Amino acid sequence: MASSFQYLLLLLLLFASSSSSSAKLSFRPKALVLPVTKDDSTLQYITHIHQRTPLVPLNLVLDLGGQNLWVDCEQHYTSSTYRPARCNSAVCSAADFWHCAQCFEPPRPGCTNNTCTLLADNPLDATIAVSDVGQDLVSVQSTNGFYPGQNVSVSRFVFGCAPNYLLRQLADGASGMAGLGRTKISAPSQFSSAFSFPRKFAICLASHSKGVVFFGDGPYVLLPDVDAAKFLIYTPLILNPVSTASIPREGKPSSEYFIGVKSIKIEDKVVPNINKNLLSINKEGFGGTKISTLNPFTVLESSIFKAVTEAFISARNYTRVVGVAPFEACFSSNGIGSTRLGPAVPTIELVLQNDASWSIFGANSVVQVKDDVMCLGVVNGGAKPRTAIVIGGFQLENHLVQFDLASSRLGFSPLLFWRRTTCANFNFTSAAGTAAVLRDDLNAEFENKMSFSVIE
Repeated sequence: MASSFQYLLLLLLLFASSSSSSAKLSFRPKALVLPVTKDDSTLQYITHIHQRTPLVPLNLVLDLGGQNLWVDCEQHYTSSTYRPARCNSAVCSAADFWHCAQCFEPPRPGCTNNTCTLLADNPLDATIAVSDVGQDLVSVQSTNGFYPGQNVSVSRFVFGCAPNYLLRQLADGASGMAGLGRTKISAPSQFSSAFSFPRKFAICLASHSKGVVFFGDGPYVLLPDVDAAKFLIYTPLILNPVSTASIPREGKPSSEYFIGVKSIKIEDKVVPNINKNLLSINKEGFGGTKISTLNPFTVLESSIFKAVTEAFISARNYTRVVGVAPFEACFSSNGIGSTRLGPAVPTIELVLQNDASWSIFGANSVVQVKDDVMCLGVVNGGAKPRTAIVIGGFQLENHLVQFDLASSRLGFSPLLFWRRTTCANFNFTSAAGTAAVLRDDLNAEFENKMSFSVIE
């Protein structure tokens, strides 16, 4: 019975494809989906893509504000579809190239003559490498927002072909970094251009298990049938006009994502003694608030850190204890109860532009470091950091955060525990029943046999 059903589906696919190849080429996914896992050792967020011909699975560290996607090309990079970006080409212009390179070794990916270069950046190691601009096939899964669909490909995805030493301090097994920043060749920009869907993407980081990144518009549905897009609260994205890259480019804006924090409240009381000037971006590009997936915890300028930690601990008269690195504000957890939203500690509220409010509950504010010790999950960033507030990964976990680049706004959901779901609840393993799974498998098999891409 099952074999007859498979045979019938295969006949239908053959008929549909042979009758109209142009119909096949017109397929455009409404959105794409990538899994994200958290590395326990480094606390980095790792996404997974397939690149090259034949396809090779890659683990990439997720860099929310990164300018580009770069991979190590020195170790075993083999692909029949790799193309270097020739100097003075449109690709080089889009990549905001550094200069035109010559290579004095036998040609290989990452070392070809008459090829433009970009700066591949590893902020975790404060390392930069001049890297060839390359193009190669990238394959990702489409989605309707409820579950994954068939794989689709971008045949000439632009990336940095970097040297091996740039991998230092990345999680074990990582082959590079996936930049999602505000540039023409970041992953969101290239995917939206390739498939003509809205310039939006959303991240949903999980504290354990598998989170998710969506490229394109919602729905963003999490089990049990919760569309997190329906609960988004919006605030403007702010463009920092000054580059914040490791090597700033004069006259170039930052590729990172900034929002406007007007004040901070704890237990509904405004935290006093915060220098409001630090909350704005000055003409040199310093100050303000950005969102980062590379910082595992929120980082606060030292005077803001002092004001927030003192207000938090005094709000409930906690007994302060010796700090546990990297945290300084630690206290006895004896007698602190639990709620659906995490430990029963004071609520922190970021008051944003447009009168939006981002409430941070115990699940995202404190870390249990010992059986009887909790620490406020924020880090002292020193007296003169480039950015006054950096909202880190721990504070983002189990919130859906959407970056609407076309409308220049950020949407964020309340803590998903409110809706009895988490960012680990995207249905990666199920489609619309056995027939849909079988159809996609047969479709992929047919395309491979016919050497026929879903999209070029």
